[in-house]
Amino acid sequence: MLIIRRSKFKTVPWKNGGGITHEVAKAKVGGKLQWRLSLAEVDSDGPFSLFPGLARILTVIDGEGMDLRDASGVIAHAVPALTPVHFSGDDQLHGILRSGKCLDFNLIYDPQRFSGSVRVVSGENSERSDLIGGILCLNGTISSGGEDLQRHDFAFVETGEIITFAPEARALHLRLHER
Repeated sequence: MLIIRRSKFKTVPWKNGGGITHEVAKAKVGGKLQWRLSLAEVDSDGPFSLFPGLARILTVIDGEGMDLRDASGVIAHAVPALTPVHFSGDDQLHGILRSGKCLDFNLIYDPQRFSGSVRVVSGENSERSDLIGGILCLNGTISSGGEDLQRHDFAFVETGEIITFAPEARALHLRLHER
């Protein structure tokens, strides 16, 4: 398990300059973004950055969530807390916060090269070997090989690794498969 501590995430401005995101990891080929994992701070209503040709999965991990409205003002995507929502990086969307600030996890990827998924997993005092890909600790204690993940730490998980969840632990599990 390769752990990236929250304190090591790289803070950068949003592509549209409207806020900040904390990059967990990313990959580029020839200067073109292939995939990116990040935590975005959403402090106010506003436009979403465009990522032409890329797919996005957004999951609100702190806060009450938001609604993503299209150019006509119609709700294109409701984004309640802890519910991964898929949409195109080509979509011109405006985020409307439901009740104050929120923090969201973003998986952005090239759908021509990859398929991606994000889901919430819970502990219930279990050991799991099915979490290949990555996990973002949301709360509680998650460990593997003597290493503990703390709140908002991220880990890349390989085949066969045993991940132990304390009863109260919860995480986001992501998978990114090359096509």
